[in-house]
Amino acid sequence: MREAKQRGLLKAFTTLGITGLLSTCLTAEGQGVSVKPNIVLIIADDLGYECIGADGGTSYKTPVLDNLAKTGARFEHCYSQPLCTPSRVQIMTGMYNVRNYVRFGLLDRRQTTFAHLLKRDGYVTCIAGKWQLGNQQDAPQHFGFDEACLWQHTVRGNKTDGHDNRYVNPTIDINGKTIALPEGSFGPDVCSDFLCDFMEAHKAEPFFIYYPMILTHCPFVPTPDSMDWDPTSKGSPSYKGQAKYFSDMVTYMDKMVGKITAKLETLGLRDNTLILFTSDNGTDKPVVSFMNGRRVAGGKGKMTDAGTRVPLIANWPGVIPEGRVYTDLVDFSDFLPTLCEAAGVAVPSALKIDGRSFLPQLQGKKGAPREWIYCWYNRSGRPTGKEWTRNQRYKLYRTGEFYDVSKDIFEKKPFATLSPEAQRMRAMLQEALDRYKNARPVELVNEGEK
Repeated sequence: MREAKQRGLLKAFTTLGITGLLSTCLTAEGQGVSVKPNIVLIIADDLGYECIGADGGTSYKTPVLDNLAKTGARFEHCYSQPLCTPSRVQIMTGMYNVRNYVRFGLLDRRQTTFAHLLKRDGYVTCIAGKWQLGNQQDAPQHFGFDEACLWQHTVRGNKTDGHDNRYVNPTIDINGKTIALPEGSFGPDVCSDFLCDFMEAHKAEPFFIYYPMILTHCPFVPTPDSMDWDPTSKGSPSYKGQAKYFSDMVTYMDKMVGKITAKLETLGLRDNTLILFTSDNGTDKPVVSFMNGRRVAGGKGKMTDAGTRVPLIANWPGVIPEGRVYTDLVDFSDFLPTLCEAAGVAVPSALKIDGRSFLPQLQGKKGAPREWIYCWYNRSGRPTGKEWTRNQRYKLYRTGEFYDVSKDIFEKKPFATLSPEAQRMRAMLQEALDRYKNARPVELVNEGEK
């Protein structure tokens, strides 16, 4: 009864638009009890915007995510980096890669992450899934996570015989130590089970879960729900596997999201939990999908929409109005301030992040929508990278190419002549580009030249 009353009061507070502040509920004794929301951030691996049914995708079954969008909100213009490590660095730090990206497979240990900020304010923190950000045994804890269950942490991504070690009979580290798993274990199951156990253990305190999923990255292989699943397999002997299994992997990814939401329901925590779902970059080659009757080829690694446009679904019962579809711009630097505002955590001004909170929009308010977003990308971290700024329609590269991506999604024909509106948009985007003209720190320029 007391917990139900507290949830009801929390809904009332958030409806009034004061979520992000410390809510106070009354106990039976009349004393104040702080109630902070739980936060679950889920990032699929190599899953483009076109793969989700709620976004118009017709090639795969994603009933859990479709329902989260139906009972929550989705964004049509969320953009990641073109590749996994750059996206993970940006989302965890709230900064554009031009300012703090070092090289593939590494997060600079001098960086402050969203886990640091939430942990300092009383959250218990957990990460499970794919790491690939440094092989030091203490790396997850160094970056603010109390508990960690990770693939590609202290152990490389392949077994000594060359077989992949992330899916069937995987190699997984828990808090920096490789664990022995029973035959037939499936990496995504190991990680999602770990998260469910974590929620069970910490149901009485506010928690933050960061779930960078192993799925749906290649190799494309059978899942435990596939007809030809082999629990004795050593893993795929090839990097890509077989693309025919991508559909099974998308469905299993959706199932893993369902496992997390079901556990929250069982624990009575669903009403006090913000769930955000996105992906680290576009779909990989050679996958081809269909969205709204249009053929979409995977473009992971490209600077086009095929490589950077990703799904974003948000769900928080009683806080996020149901069925909302937002056209506001969001990029990966925006997640850190959004999580912090939802938790009532101040982002230190000294961090000088690039992100902007989209929590007000989630609450049904106008908020402060972006006029543009920015992207700097270089996989190796060399001094110069590919750069663009864009809004929902127009896109400008540092090299001068200017596109109407609403009509030229593959960026085949840059503008030859500009209308008055296009001229204004180009000037605005050029001004945005110029803000980052000399943003690369000297120490990173030197690092990239090594």
